Amino acid sequence: MRGTLRNKIVRFVAVIVAGGTLLGTTACGSTPAGAASGSGATVWSLNDSTWSSVKETFVEWNKDHPNEQIKNEEFANDAYKEKIRSAIGSGNGPTLVLSWGGSPVTDYVSNKNVVDLTSDLNSVVKSKVLDVVAAEGYRDGKLYAVPVGQVQPAILWTNKAVLKEAGISAAPTTWDELLQDVAKLKAAGKTPISLAGGSKWPYLMWAAYLIDRIGGPDVMKDILAGKTNAWSNAAVIEAMAKIQQLVDAGAFGDSYTSMTADDKADTALLANGQAGFDLMGTWVYADFASINASFAKNDLGFAAFPKVEGGKGDPTMLTGNLANYWSVASSASKTSRATAVSYLKSNTYSDSIVKGLLSSGGVPPVKGIENEIKSADDGTGFLTYVYNAVKKASSYQLSLDVALPSAQGQALLNNLEQVFLKQITPKQFAEAMNKTLE
Repeated sequence: MRGTLRNKIVRFVAVIVAGGTLLGTTACGSTPAGAASGSGATVWSLNDSTWSSVKETFVEWNKDHPNEQIKNEEFANDAYKEKIRSAIGSGNGPTLVLSWGGSPVTDYVSNKNVVDLTSDLNSVVKSKVLDVVAAEGYRDGKLYAVPVGQVQPAILWTNKAVLKEAGISAAPTTWDELLQDVAKLKAAGKTPISLAGGSKWPYLMWAAYLIDRIGGPDVMKDILAGKTNAWSNAAVIEAMAKIQQLVDAGAFGDSYTSMTADDKADTALLANGQAGFDLMGTWVYADFASINASFAKNDLGFAAFPKVEGGKGDPTMLTGNLANYWSVASSASKTSRATAVSYLKSNTYSDSIVKGLLSSGGVPPVKGIENEIKSADDGTGFLTYVYNAVKKASSYQLSLDVALPSAQGQALLNNLEQVFLKQITPKQFAEAMNKTLE
């Protein structure tokens, strides 16, 4: 499910960051072959349930194209990512290469591991996919990665019953309101904000939102571009100071450093009425229902991350997981690449994929599906909220541990942890991160 998928993604990112390699094993089937050399194509997909509608298109394609078969091998998330890392460089990967965007796609393009898809698929992507999600597949104006799957932005989850008990009528829309709510929740004997600090990566969402809300999108653009001393921007310093302001206010309680997202400790704290807020991705939506069905139906709320008074950022900006992405391996034969391109032309967010994602609670980033979203909503308004948030977003920052080069991503996780623990100052954080740009 979504929560499991994200946890596995993050664990894998940590593996890549550390530079470790493990033996990859398939989740089912025989040992995967390399990129197809004949007229067919190979693909390595994930065995997560949210992929069922995509995998069904492989079956339908093979029925309709007996001479252009697509051979699908299924992997668990970690096993896939461990396998693809070495396979793509050696030319033994599949024809269709799956990624989550970010630095891996940038590396694939730089190393000429994947082909330019602009002439074949630019019009398909531009006409179907919401712009903020489609943009991640482009490098220097050329299309290298075609979106597939659901969007998963980070949002501010609330327990409406807990807020009411503390005298809070609605989710905060400004930073000052959030601080006021923290004080009220603490006075009511609640943990104001649930945070799985033991997993480290939940810290990233706080950093991404605050840096953008304070300084606007150009700050992170400079960081991602590797601009010298980019982490010393005043917006970064202020963002770290605001994080420590929350820590000083007791916003996260006393045990946040020992809670992990893998065991859903933070979501349980919110769902069971012990916390007022939780900044987390939409992948946890199904987890709330499994933990406390009554809460999910009656008291679960969701809102945008608050704006910062005087900040330059647009409050519609999002961060989180954008989607998965298909690229086409340059090592595959010409005929195999042609099969892959033909498949993508007819199966980039096809009607069956959209319907399948919606039925599993996923939100496809597809233009013009407002009616389908509304029909699929479960009464809480969640699907509609997420779709509209993505559609209206001024920008959508890919999770920083994926967007940044691997060494910088690991350094960010480690230094953010020290900020939250108040082991370093905001200025020391900036100095440490600037060293990763040298």
